Amino acid sequence: MISKQGTLSAPVLISPTEAVVMRLLRNQKQVSRVEVSEITGWSRAKTSQVVNNLVEKGYLQEHGDGMSRGGRKPRLLRINGLLGYIAGIDIGATSVEIAISDLNGTIIGIVAEPSDVRKGPEDFLNDCTRILLRLATAHNIHPGQILGIGVGVPGPVDFSRGVVVAPPLMPGWEAFPIRAFFQKSFFSAFVVVDNDVNIMAVGEQRSGGAENVDHFLLIKVGTGIGCGIMANRRIHRGSDGSAGDIGHICADQNGPICRCGNRGCLEAMAAGPAIAEKAMQAAREGKSALLNSLMDKNGGVLTPEDVNYACREGDEASLEIIRASGKMIGDVLAGLINFFNPSHVFITGGIANFGNYLLIAIKRAVLRRSLPLATAHLDISFSQTGPTIGVIGAISLALDHLFMVDDPCGN
Repeated sequence: MISKQGTLSAPVLISPTEAVVMRLLRNQKQVSRVEVSEITGWSRAKTSQVVNNLVEKGYLQEHGDGMSRGGRKPRLLRINGLLGYIAGIDIGATSVEIAISDLNGTIIGIVAEPSDVRKGPEDFLNDCTRILLRLATAHNIHPGQILGIGVGVPGPVDFSRGVVVAPPLMPGWEAFPIRAFFQKSFFSAFVVVDNDVNIMAVGEQRSGGAENVDHFLLIKVGTGIGCGIMANRRIHRGSDGSAGDIGHICADQNGPICRCGNRGCLEAMAAGPAIAEKAMQAAREGKSALLNSLMDKNGGVLTPEDVNYACREGDEASLEIIRASGKMIGDVLAGLINFFNPSHVFITGGIANFGNYLLIAIKRAVLRRSLPLATAHLDISFSQTGPTIGVIGAISLALDHLFMVDDPCGN
């Protein structure tokens, strides 16, 4: 149902055949009726009936002319961007980024704020709700006009239920009903919850360097380390949603105890907190005057950003820490490449800001330990999407599921 303002006044309700067209337009952006018929295999009459119903309901609109095939130029169709809005929420361990887009995926507002998932789901998600409501108000959007919300969280997710399961970085979040929480304030919204790295992989596919890539891995290196697996252009989540949790692959059996309780996990050895801890140890042992000076200024602590700064200043101790982290990541990644044989690997996350020192170390380890055939055409690079990759992916995932008749997420 369309309101006088041109937006939906209720959640999207469409038939299975209409859903096919809406998903086609979601992927193709704009097509003609003839192209809809060719892609779906439907008769011209059926195509015309379905498309005309969607235009009459206000879901689709005609927009310009396509290329002529010998007769009149066909009218092009696209999704009516004024139907409503989509929110993307990218939850990190120490921050949250929230964006609102139209139904074509064009972002119209975005905000990022520091936060801490350790304060628990109620407080954290209340903060998210306040930020989203504030952002919506700034753009004259009523909560009822938000039709979909995509949420990325830094932990394993049971995708069908939309809940996190035994998340090492998120104490108190176990089985918390994230979907129902947001639907209290955004009653018209379809809510989909996924692991943050899966969300980022979708973002890279939709607006980064993976738009035409069938098989790729996206590695996020930040407070934790995770991997989004795109197989045949679809996210591979595994049977229970824990696929890609590479941060807890053992990198050193004699390494430190990880927050998951095991020893020597990659995350405990090479993620942001481990890098900062190694830098502080180097400063205390007199291996770096620059790191020691930065630690004194910061009240006895260092952050990954401090190590990055020292690295750019040519500090050898910092360079060695980054190279060692890159090697460990590359050693684990080599096994994944031998197993999965992707054509591309994209690196993202806060630690990706360390630049080529990290990337070169990862590449060297992969080339040394992977099979020649697996790396013959392999491209390893940084993500091209930038810091908004998470919210872009969250919005894209919500849009992908918005027009599905059979809802795999149980909304």
